[in-house]
Amino acid sequence: MRSTPLHVAIVTVLLCPFAVAQWIQTNGPYGGTVTTQAVSGPNLFAGTDGSGIFVSTNNGTSWAAVNAGLTYKGISSIAVTGTTVVAATSGGGIFRSTNNGSAWAESNVGLTSFNTTCLAVSGANLFAGTSNGGIFLSTDNGAHWMPADTGLTMSYVASLAVSGSTVFAGTLGGNFLSTNNGANWIPAGTGLPSVAVNSFAVGGANIYAGTSGHGVYLSTDNGSSWKWISSGTSLQYVWRLAICPDGLGGTDLFACESARGIYRSTNNGTTWTPVNTGLLNLYVNSFAVSDTKIFAGMFGAGVFLSTNQGASWTSASAGMTGIHSTSLAVDGTYLYDGTYGGGVFLSTNNGTSWAAVDSGLGNVFIYSLAISPPNLFAGTGYGGVFRSTDNGTTWMQVGAALVSTNVVSLAVSGTTLFAGTDNGLFRTTDNGTSWAETDTGLTDKAGVAVAFAGSNLLAGTGAGVFRSTNNGANWTAVDSGLTASTIYALAVSGTDVFVGTNGGVFVSTNYGTRWTAVDSGLTNLGVLSFAVFGTNVFAGTDGSGVFVSTNNGTKWSAVTTGMTNAVCNTLAVCGSYLVSGNDASVVWRRPLNEMVTSVKANAADVPFRPVLSQNYPNPFNPSTTIKFELPKSSVVRLSVYDLLGREVSVLVNERTDAGVYEVKFDGSALASGVYFYRMQAGSFVQTKTFLLLR
Repeated sequence: MRSTPLHVAIVTVLLCPFAVAQWIQTNGPYGGTVTTQAVSGPNLFAGTDGSGIFVSTNNGTSWAAVNAGLTYKGISSIAVTGTTVVAATSGGGIFRSTNNGSAWAESNVGLTSFNTTCLAVSGANLFAGTSNGGIFLSTDNGAHWMPADTGLTMSYVASLAVSGSTVFAGTLGGNFLSTNNGANWIPAGTGLPSVAVNSFAVGGANIYAGTSGHGVYLSTDNGSSWKWISSGTSLQYVWRLAICPDGLGGTDLFACESARGIYRSTNNGTTWTPVNTGLLNLYVNSFAVSDTKIFAGMFGAGVFLSTNQGASWTSASAGMTGIHSTSLAVDGTYLYDGTYGGGVFLSTNNGTSWAAVDSGLGNVFIYSLAISPPNLFAGTGYGGVFRSTDNGTTWMQVGAALVSTNVVSLAVSGTTLFAGTDNGLFRTTDNGTSWAETDTGLTDKAGVAVAFAGSNLLAGTGAGVFRSTNNGANWTAVDSGLTASTIYALAVSGTDVFVGTNGGVFVSTNYGTRWTAVDSGLTNLGVLSFAVFGTNVFAGTDGSGVFVSTNNGTKWSAVTTGMTNAVCNTLAVCGSYLVSGNDASVVWRRPLNEMVTSVKANAADVPFRPVLSQNYPNPFNPSTTIKFELPKSSVVRLSVYDLLGREVSVLVNERTDAGVYEVKFDGSALASGVYFYRMQAGSFVQTKTFLLLR
């Protein structure tokens, strides 16, 4: 094929500012650990354990983060007083917003303990409980605070509630009440044991107390006396209580029990019924009630909503981020994220949108994922291994025969799957129907991670690296040169094997016989994850984000701009993106071409014919990206020419494997104007035009 003459048209171009090269947070997965909720008119607020505060104005259909000015994002309690929303944080004290969360300001004047645990409103009085400083009172919507703990014998306040003119306080060693706005406190009546009351609920003349270890108690005389109302149930460690109108003039009482989900009583606690249908897990942290709607804040799974008094629950977390990502896996255009408490999520558009894929997944605490098409495997916390053959639409348990069901790592090659548990390494060759323990020679059998390297297997443990040459039947320590013993991650790039440790990165060119430290430029030596793409190796750290090496680890460079949470639990390459699953901030992505000069896509993306794409952006200043595709290995020459036909730059001039590539062109040394780029690969020749504006 011969190139044809090009005709250049002069056009008017509207230029937009160039985007800063950085990581962006994907739109999900949705969920996170919700610690507290509050309702103010049409606004439903949700506080999380590390991602700040979210607000929904449509009953949980969608959420938006409202964290401007919020410097501490571990939220323990939210309360509304007048037109002010007040947030208690675990370490930063009190923050206030007067515009429904659009902006927050620290409000700690007079507060001597910043570990605030709970809030309660009584008329014009706002009370704040702390973990080490007792109770504080504000009479101006939280602007100023004063101690209000006379008579309080414990400094750790777990809960506060108001009934009429009486304020109740639950502490770790006893429970108190005040009838004079906190001026002094007295023990909260008889019958209530001296244990922590985690939650109070007030409904008319009934006051309920949820305790640690003793279930639920009821007082009908404003706290003077209490009676136990948990007979016939397993209710012991009750974290939260809520009262919800039943729509018929009555009310129902809800209690969440640690690890056992939600219980409902329709007769003031005389009898209780579990109501957990539809919940993703049974760890419930908070309740909020709006009319006849009740919201449950979950550990790791966001918010769930019931409109039928708990008979069924549906997820109401779209837009709410903060879920803990533990494992990423890629199969073509399918990107899977395993989360801790939220199950498995799937994205088919590089994280633009996510969907939960957990039907039949009996355990939603996911530690690891592995793919061997058509099989997708998930290792869970004390639930064994699950397998899906339909992209996560349905799951079935295949790890019931495992001696240990706490599966912290998975590795698969063909029909062989290894599962690392907290009590040994196991292997299956029949998709999990049967398992055999394969850890002879391993001196540390807890949490073993396996990598396939040629005809060898390498295992990373808390006692270094081990190698097997007989498919895991026996293992031998291979740690010569390895000065760090705790192995977090393994990766294979060609004949090079990388291990991430608590002491940096090490590489071996002979399958572990000898290791060499390669951490120049690595400012954080806790390396939790790897991703390999061509000759590029990416390393995720435990607090400093992502680093890249383009020379087999000899030198590392930070590529973390824009990533606000830098604990990178897992990395994966998906299409033209590097994806990072982070701790408490979900999934981030960044184009590979922002971090490496030449990007080759996965083998699954090999095209059927040669393609030279239009550069982007175009016009550009001073750099742009050119993408080309090869159906087979070819000698490629990609060059840039000026209007006079002079070659001003050679971008590629070498034999290149089949695949999809992206090459960055920097025009800093050139004048503004029209240029051409031309690609020749065998008999294929094509030329395109681009515009440099300086």
